[in-house]
Amino acid sequence: MASALTKEKISSLRDQFKQNKEASILTRTVTKNGIHAASYDNTAATRLNRTFSIELDTGKVTNQKHSGRCWEFSMLNTLRHTFAKKYHVKDFQLSQNYLFFWDKIERANIFYQNIERTAQKPINDREVEFFLDTPGQDGGQWAMAAGLIEKYGLMPASTMPESYNTNKTDEFAEVMDKKLRKDALAIRKLVANGATKEKIEASENEMLAEVYRIAAYSFGEPPKKFDLEYRDDNKKYHREAKLTAKEFYKKYFNKNFDNYVVVTNSPDKPLNKLYSLPCENNIIKGRTIEFLNVDMKLLADLSIQQLKDGETVWFGNDVLQQLDRQAGFLDSILYRTEELFSINTKMTKAERLLTGEGQVSHAMTLTGVDLIDKQPTKWKVENSWGDKIGKDGYFVMSQDWFENFVYEVVVHKKYLSKELQEILKQPAEELPVWDPLH
Repeated sequence: MASALTKEKISSLRDQFKQNKEASILTRTVTKNGIHAASYDNTAATRLNRTFSIELDTGKVTNQKHSGRCWEFSMLNTLRHTFAKKYHVKDFQLSQNYLFFWDKIERANIFYQNIERTAQKPINDREVEFFLDTPGQDGGQWAMAAGLIEKYGLMPASTMPESYNTNKTDEFAEVMDKKLRKDALAIRKLVANGATKEKIEASENEMLAEVYRIAAYSFGEPPKKFDLEYRDDNKKYHREAKLTAKEFYKKYFNKNFDNYVVVTNSPDKPLNKLYSLPCENNIIKGRTIEFLNVDMKLLADLSIQQLKDGETVWFGNDVLQQLDRQAGFLDSILYRTEELFSINTKMTKAERLLTGEGQVSHAMTLTGVDLIDKQPTKWKVENSWGDKIGKDGYFVMSQDWFENFVYEVVVHKKYLSKELQEILKQPAEELPVWDPLH
């Protein structure tokens, strides 16, 4: 058991430190240059060279700027690549603002439902605290983007372009956090006082009207119809007038998201099982967030199969682990801090998830892979942080980083075995709000 820091213990710590003959050299190096610079592996550029045996032509990257909309950007990237290939428009962009607007309306609506449902629980209940923690947050899951597209369709970026508040969402999130938390208190009070369902619903509708006003002022109100105009790569002009967002989606994309599955590797729980995360659903009666939990080798194999067929892959990961942002490197031994400090911080993937060291913090797009003797060695990654980092916005990810810090990929169900497809037909086990996959 740990005891108080006495003079004797402090003296012992000093003596142990002085026994290291390199202590003074390392102190000067680390204090002057920082931990990352002092532990950086300069051979990373060699093993992360930008040559891939399978590489899809995907054009210019997008930029989510100061927002947490990576899940939405990655989804739209996979769709715009399909559009570019089919209609020969290499750098066509879809409106991130449009989906973000409706996500904020839908997410407020389901927030009210969740608060009403849990209103009789203590306010410090773990589930209630989860909903009140960051009600105005940007983060999300693949299924959330799919559900929004199914319900609201898509628009070209030129029809509803980015705004100040989509490029920099912290001010909007601050207002929404305050408003939704105040609304939550009002809903809980109505329930506690025995208000009728009709009165509660009327109050929630008034609250939602205020949310809509905040979103419309901040992002602009989505147009009901728009004219589609573009020139293809052969300079041919195309125009179609008065399309709705759903008409545009169905005519030019019409992707059946039911054919896709989020395959995850979360070794803190049993594999070959289907899980759901209802606490993060963003649309009432919308698409459910589900994960098929498999081993890591299969997750990689499924991604490779989809890339071989010419389709990019949405994937969830923990991007801030072992990242060189400017060079665009993702490598598990990029910063050799264990060697620098003579310590052991290694944990299994399951241990990282269980302790909070591991989390799904970002979404990007796989656009290539390098296979040597049929085994992946590194991956080409399209990020959504603009073209000033990495190589024109593209990153290189080592296979070791993939195994350690990639948690989810979205692939077509046709690549799954019959056994796994049968698992998809079974009821999903609901995960609690504190599960690390949220």
